[in-house]
Amino acid sequence: MGKKRSQEAEQDAYAQLAGGIGGLAVAFGCMAALKDALGLSWPGTIAVVAGVLTLLGYLAYRARRLWQQRGQLGAKPAVGGQQTAAAAALAHDPAPVEQVPVHPELTSALVKAGAIGRDQVIRADEVTITPKRNATEYDFLVPAGRTYADVDKKLANIAGMFGVTRLHLKLERSRDTERRARLLVLDAPPFTSAFPVPTRQQIAAHGGVPFGHDVTGELVGVETFSKASLLIAGMTQMGKTTLVNGLITCLLIAYEDFDLYLLDGKHCGLTKFEKVSLRYEASDDPSVMEEILDLLNDRVARRYKRMQEAVRNREPAPKFKPVFFIVDEAADFFANNGTPEGIKQALRIADKARALVAKALESEITTVMLTQRPAQNAIPVMVRDQFLYRMCLYVASEGTAKVALGDTYFETVAPISPVLLNSQIKGQGVLFAHGESTLIRGFHFPDEFIWEVVDAVRDRQKKAAEMAPDSPLTKAIKHLKDTGADFMLSAALADHMGIPEGDAAERGKALSKLLGVTAGRGTKGVRGYRLEDLTAAAASEQ
Repeated sequence: MGKKRSQEAEQDAYAQLAGGIGGLAVAFGCMAALKDALGLSWPGTIAVVAGVLTLLGYLAYRARRLWQQRGQLGAKPAVGGQQTAAAAALAHDPAPVEQVPVHPELTSALVKAGAIGRDQVIRADEVTITPKRNATEYDFLVPAGRTYADVDKKLANIAGMFGVTRLHLKLERSRDTERRARLLVLDAPPFTSAFPVPTRQQIAAHGGVPFGHDVTGELVGVETFSKASLLIAGMTQMGKTTLVNGLITCLLIAYEDFDLYLLDGKHCGLTKFEKVSLRYEASDDPSVMEEILDLLNDRVARRYKRMQEAVRNREPAPKFKPVFFIVDEAADFFANNGTPEGIKQALRIADKARALVAKALESEITTVMLTQRPAQNAIPVMVRDQFLYRMCLYVASEGTAKVALGDTYFETVAPISPVLLNSQIKGQGVLFAHGESTLIRGFHFPDEFIWEVVDAVRDRQKKAAEMAPDSPLTKAIKHLKDTGADFMLSAALADHMGIPEGDAAERGKALSKLLGVTAGRGTKGVRGYRLEDLTAAAASEQ
């Protein structure tokens, strides 16, 4: 049986082979006939035959598809009048597409500026528009996948889309999500019109120390000068001295009691506050700068010693009276005259200034320096780097702005270039504090207002001095003031303090021990005590 099947399979294979050979022969014959009839070459004949066969195959496929579709249309519904699941799905309406409410103005501006993609939009229901004084604020969310930083990088382009300059825009970030941004668009160039100066009540209610107005007229400044110092730079005649006069006035109002050291390199820029300063010097002599630095660094050392004792004894940290050291035209004090001694002195002053700015903050001693020469070598880098707060008025180049605000300033969030400021508007500048930039214009108080504040503080200081307990130091200070002397010989002061007659050297030692102050030398080289040194020593005990 198996042998018979094998023979049948073999015969079937021979038959298929013979049929295939026959088919090829017929096809070859047809092609030869077609070649002779059309007068084509063999490649051309093969191409024509292949094309005809392909066309016939496609026509057969289309005829079959039409036949199948006609059969489906003619099919009867399922039993019970119900359609199949596929037919039911086709019968339902497609799901409605969500209509996104678009804010056309913001969307157009941000797309064209490159802050968001062309296929993205700002939703109108995620935008809050608030009218401000001379401005409009847009509070909005950028699309998913974008952040506040995308808007920050394109601020100049966005300003162009609004038809204004970069200075017309103020951008703030949100603390709850990276997608939220607040964009303030001014109606006019910043500080086109001056804002009225604040009252004493408004300054006191600020909650910190205001420097000036922001672009909408709000008071802006810093929350506190505790553990922070300030560097103010800008070209000459840009309003730095007026700005610092306003700042000192606000300090006198914001702080009930503090010690003020003034080094007036302009000789008359800070004179209004001489009466309420613990020490006032109108000088551009580097030796004077070094002397005050020594005095303040010594005060810092005394305060740190008290803090150490409190830690050792497990006592609360002592509270110190705030101290402000303000230097106008600071660059002059870091310059040298080219002599070996001058170069050594400049290096000493730089090192002592660095030590004061860096180490005094924990002891509530704040330094404020102003310079009209914000060049690379005007104030040494080791001093500049210690300032936490920076402010730059108009300068001519971004390189100069980096000297004042820091080398990496233009990599921070929403930087404002001082180069773009209007040099005709005095007292305006970029305040950089706590990583944020704010465009402000300092207060320009009338002289009468400043004098009123100074007199009030002076009266308060006198009352405090009268109520202070007597000590050998306060007794000596009172004696010099009563006699109208700025300097008194050691022998004369020893007589007043009741030190018995005897050897001059021994009396000098006894007086120095009693007062806790070392005698200095007067203009003629004689030893004695200056009123300002005694006053500073009394203050350093606080």
